[in-house]
Amino acid sequence: MALAGTPQTVPDIEAFLEQDQRKDLLRFTTAGSVDDGKSTLIGRLLYDSRGVYEDQLAAVQRSPVNRSSGTIDFSLLTDGLRAEREQGITIDVAYRYFATPKRKFIIADTPGHEQYTRNMATGASTADLAIVLIDARNGVLTQSRRHASIAALLAIPHIVVAVNKMDLVGFRADVFESIRQEFAGHLKRLGVTGARFIPISALDGDNVISRSPRTPWYRGESLLEILENVPVDGDRTRGSMRFPVQIVIRPDSTFRGYAGQVVAGVLRRGDPVMVLPSGRTSRVKSIVTWEGELAEVFAPMSATVCLEDELDISRGDMLVHPAQAPRVSRHFEAALVWMNEQPLRLGTPYLLKHTTQQLTANVTAIAHRVNVNTLAEEPAETLELNEIGRVAIETARPLFFDAYTANRWTGSFILIDPIGNSTVAAGMIQEPRRQAGADRAARSALLDLEFQASRPTPAERFARAGHYPAVIWLTARRDLAYLLERQLFQRGCQVHALAEDVESRILPELAALLTAAGLIAIFSVSGPDAEELERARAQAGSDRFFHFDAESLAASDEQAAHQIMAALEDRGVLLKRDRFTEAEGI
Repeated sequence: MALAGTPQTVPDIEAFLEQDQRKDLLRFTTAGSVDDGKSTLIGRLLYDSRGVYEDQLAAVQRSPVNRSSGTIDFSLLTDGLRAEREQGITIDVAYRYFATPKRKFIIADTPGHEQYTRNMATGASTADLAIVLIDARNGVLTQSRRHASIAALLAIPHIVVAVNKMDLVGFRADVFESIRQEFAGHLKRLGVTGARFIPISALDGDNVISRSPRTPWYRGESLLEILENVPVDGDRTRGSMRFPVQIVIRPDSTFRGYAGQVVAGVLRRGDPVMVLPSGRTSRVKSIVTWEGELAEVFAPMSATVCLEDELDISRGDMLVHPAQAPRVSRHFEAALVWMNEQPLRLGTPYLLKHTTQQLTANVTAIAHRVNVNTLAEEPAETLELNEIGRVAIETARPLFFDAYTANRWTGSFILIDPIGNSTVAAGMIQEPRRQAGADRAARSALLDLEFQASRPTPAERFARAGHYPAVIWLTARRDLAYLLERQLFQRGCQVHALAEDVESRILPELAALLTAAGLIAIFSVSGPDAEELERARAQAGSDRFFHFDAESLAASDEQAAHQIMAALEDRGVLLKRDRFTEAEGI
């Protein structure tokens, strides 16, 4: 079976395959309103780039639903469902592959009808580039704005706006320019910069593969030239390492490995790693793949990782570099695309699928709904099918994640109906909104308290409790925080631990309040925050502040607790163990 218009033989198949293997890959999607010509454009790209099999082409030419006045209805090359062919619309997402001498491509041809906006979001979720089509006769429509909003929401790196059917408006430059100015304003409000605009005729091929003489006023590249030359901004190896564990491999008592895919960054033999959510640390002993042991793996490679220590790790846990921890929290905000006929119900438990873990979650509040026409943030009590909003989500146990703009793979999730097992929403985790005014007010209120008005003096508190006040600042070690609290309490210390999803911006001031009362305050924070850390150090005083990150402590909670107790004794905060019994009677 041959490709239409290509030679049947290749002189050196090995050289050809090696050359093909070196090509990079661009994933792109099409979007636009109904009948804007998305499927026709993709069919034209496939045909003119010789990416269509001869038997497929012959079947299209014989099709009884061929709607073209010529010999080929290009839309039939992608509309694969029978209902699509009969109705002349795209319903499902059609994925197609083709290649040119410069690059390989995967196309997601997505529906244009508003009813199937959810399918568009699915097809665009992994795209490096989005082609938004606009019919030159109709101009910018609601669905065009909707799809551009979703493309911006999904943080697709490159946007190309193709003004199609220019042949039906006489290739008039003023029509193209009017549409360009209107839609460029919409994209600017979405925060999209660098979008490319191109006038095309998908049916006739103008400016699709090569530049057309019928648009002499257009000086830009053809669509295929843009696709071949746009930089693929998808180098996942540059990000912080993330390795969600898919399964534990234990064929016998001599081997224990953790299989999964590196979704971001690079993992090397000998690297220190931290296991989330436990916060325990170890080092990479070996990396096993289908090709054998490797010195390193990088995104998006799959591998089995063996560690130097036997740790309790299971599916859904994640390996990260200790200095590059993600956020760990049971609460976060997300942009949500609602995909179900039944509206969103606040407080209803859903299943949340994130990387390799699945857990119970519920939407606790809707901050706003986005009006895709005006981009206004409107109040809403629910989200209906295809609506987009910003929501607050609470999970049953801590989730470890990045913002979607920083990492698509750890910043995205889906919500599932636990009864019908259907996907009801797709979510993109947002950066936390800094409520600077509220934080400043809370900090000011705490600082205004007269901490020194307490009648018992620090010396009297020390004589009673056997210790001075102190702040112990841990990174993602909740279990250790509670173990340390218990051990200090058993020694008679006045101690309090805050380790349940702590990420408040007023922790340093709260630490100052607790230490003013003579307590040893233990915090387990979700991730590194340099500003908060230094503020806490300043509030507590450097001689009474103890910061322990994952690399500075033993992997075992018991050993780590012993390290911290020894540090408290050495700094004079805590009485030595051999003197403690004598001090108890004071």
